[in-house]
Formats: sequence, C-alpha cells, structure tokens
Amino acid sequence: MLNRRAFLAGLAGTAAAGPAAALPSGIETASIRGTLDAAELGLRPGVYDDQSEAFARILAKAAERDAPVHLPPGDYVVSNIVLPRRLRLVGVPGASRILYGGDGHLFLAEAADHLEFSGLLLDGANHRLGDHVDGLLTVHGARHLVVDNCRLLGSGKNALALEAVAGRIERSHISGAAEAGIYSVQAAGLAIAGNTVTDCANGGILVHRWQAGPDGTLVTGNRVARIAAQRGGTGQYGNGINLFRADGAVVTGNHVSDCAFSAIRANAAGNLQVASNTCLRSGETALYAEFAFEGAVISGNIVDGGANGISVVNFNDGGRMATVSGNLVRNLSTEGPYPADPPGFGVGITVEADTAVTGNVVENAPLYGLKLGWGPFMRNVVATGNVVRGAPTGIAVSVVEGTGAAVVADNVIDGAARGAVVGYRWIEAATDDLAAGGRHTARHLTVAGNQVS
Repeated sequence: MLNRRAFLAGLAGTAAAGPAAALPSGIETASIRGTLDAAELGLRPGVYDDQSEAFARILAKAAERDAPVHLPPGDYVVSNIVLPRRLRLVGVPGASRILYGGDGHLFLAEAADHLEFSGLLLDGANHRLGDHVDGLLTVHGARHLVVDNCRLLGSGKNALALEAVAGRIERSHISGAAEAGIYSVQAAGLAIAGNTVTDCANGGILVHRWQAGPDGTLVTGNRVARIAAQRGGTGQYGNGINLFRADGAVVTGNHVSDCAFSAIRANAAGNLQVASNTCLRSGETALYAEFAFEGAVISGNIVDGGANGISVVNFNDGGRMATVSGNLVRNLSTEGPYPADPPGFGVGITVEADTAVTGNVVENAPLYGLKLGWGPFMRNVVATGNVVRGAPTGIAVSVVEGTGAAVVADNVIDGAARGAVVGYRWIEAATDDLAAGGRHTARHLTVAGNQVS
C-alpha cells in the first residue's frame, strides 16, 4: 500500500534520477498544471509584431484539450481570430492587453458551446472593423458566454456584439465605442450586471430582438454615463439602456447619467420591470415605455433632469397596462434635442391606458406635473396619492370625446398657477380648475379629494 513515507521516497528517487528525468516543458508542462501558458507556448508579450498565427494556434490547442489559456501581462497584437467552440481565456486584470491590429476583426465566434473571458483588456485602437462583424468581440450563437472583469476600449463599432447568446457580462468596463457598448439581439438568457459603460457614440446597453418575444435579459447594477447620439434621430440612438421588442426584461439598480436621449428607453417591450434606477441629466425623456408594449412596472426610480420625466405612452399603437409608482421626478426642462411635438417638453409623468399612477413625487416640471391621456387616447387611468409641486398645471387630463374612464383623486398639488387639475383638448385647456369645482362634460372622469395649495 502507498503511504505518505513511500510517496515522499518516490519523489526523492525521481529528483535523484538526474537530467534524464527532468520534467517536460512547453505544452506538456502546461497540460500537467491544467492551464496552458500562452508565453510558454510561443506568444511573446510586449512585442508589437502581429502574433495572430501563434495566438490562433494556442487557442486551437486549448480547445482540443478543453483547457484554460493563461495570458501573462503584456501587450499582444492580433487580428482576425476565429474563436473555437470552447475557450477559457484568462489574463491579469489591467495588464494582459490584446490589441487589435486592424484589417478585419478582432474576435469572432460562431455557434459556440462555452466561451469565457476573464481579466483581459481588449483595445480596438479605433481601427476599422470589417462589414462581417458588428463588434470588437462578436459572438453569433453561444450556449454560455462569460465576460468577467474585462476592459473593452476603442471599438470601431460596438464593443460587444452578441446574437442568440446566453450567459453573463459582468464587472467589466467598456468605453469609447463608435456605436454601443453592449449590443445584444435575440438573447437566450443573458445577465448584464455590474458593468461600467461610458463615452459611447450611439448607445450604452442595447437589448433587442428581431421579432417581439420572450427575452428575459437582466440588466442590473450597471453604471452608464455620457452616451451620445452621433447618428442623430429622435430616440433611436443616444440611450443609456435601450430595449426593443424584448419581453420580460428586468432593468434594476442602474445608475444612468448624461445621455443624449433617454436614460432607459423601452420600445415594444412587454412585461417590463424598471425599478430602483437613478437617471440623471437626460437629454430627452428620462424613462420611456413606448409603442406596442403590454405590461410595464415602473417603480422606485429617481429622475433628476431631463426634457420629460417618465412617459408610458402610444396607446394608439397598442401601448397599455402599467403601474407607475413611488418614483421621484424633478428638475425638468422645456429644451430637448429636437423641436418638440405638441404639447412640448417639460412633463413630469405621462400615461395613457390601463395604468395606475400612485405615490409619485413630481417637482419643477415646467409644463405639466402629470399628463393623463392625449386626445382620445386615454382609458382606465387612475392617478391617486401623488405629490406635485412647482408645475404650472398640476395634472392635465384629456377630455376629448372618446376617452375612457379616469380617476384623479387624493393628490396633493402645490403651486400650480394655471390650475391643479385641468381638462385638455389636445394642447388647449378646455375646463377651469377641476380640483376647485370647475365643470366638465367628460362622462367618465372623476376628480375628488385633491388637496391644493
């Protein structure tokens, strides 16, 4: 039987055997340790010659053995790397730098099983990316992708471009992308958590689908700042977090500031949760749920600065069913990134159909504190228990023929010089102050118990 004494004696015998018994080097040594060391296999840190061929050969060897690859500190210039189906590439955070050499792409994966990147810096050096890729790291199909504690800088398109990917993007820093920081389409169970995305030209974190359907991406605890809209438009670009047709997404606990358009914008995204986010200094509507969505919970968010605060709209295109509760909205502006459609910028909270607006605080909205409906597009709206301060019109409610039921009750409205609760026909005031006993002819409108000062 092998005991501890016999085991140690065997080791001593091996050491005494001399050079003939020396341990192997290179791939064999790395294999014994379980991790392939890229430097030992021929990759040279700090050499500014293109090392793509050696790099690809090491990744292929690692895939054959299903072994991780360790990338020692240093700079490595590579281009046009097609990733194997299985890969774990591990570096020293902030020190293992992969520099894109240009003329094609950096990393491209197709139909991967497991890809994992940890502790790497990927620098696109603002070089052009080819038409066949959408990002510095482009993944078309992955059963499991992990990007953890990485930095992605200076991409000529998106930093991360993902299609039909499951997995997680976390604790990473992304900046300087010529398009968006993270672009995910048709996700299959993705978490985007704890990242910092800054200084991107057209978007921060984008979660899209080709057709509306279940997505379920979790966007939690990220910090997004200074997102521009260099492509222009009226909201397609320039958003910190943008959802499109992605049902069941959860956007919570993010800090989003200084975006050209919205901090958080959801278009045709149903069963949406947007909760406990901080949205600062948005260029247009800070928090938006629009077009053909059904189901949105918008709660506990802070909006400070923006052309509008929170908009849950487009009943004319099927947008309906929401709760807007416990939000704090303040310090809005009448100025936006383009000439505003009627009624203009400067509205605290706007809703249209099958929506409860409860327990919110709106302060310093220069047009309306709350806007309920637009023309005939209002149905089943309840506005109760809200506090509105410093808005010229506290609550504007549509009284156009064809509107559905609305209840405006038990709100506190302070400093509304043009009226606490006023009925509107489109942009024109059509009633006196309903909170002060003004008359109206809207059969399904109830105004009661509001406190005005």
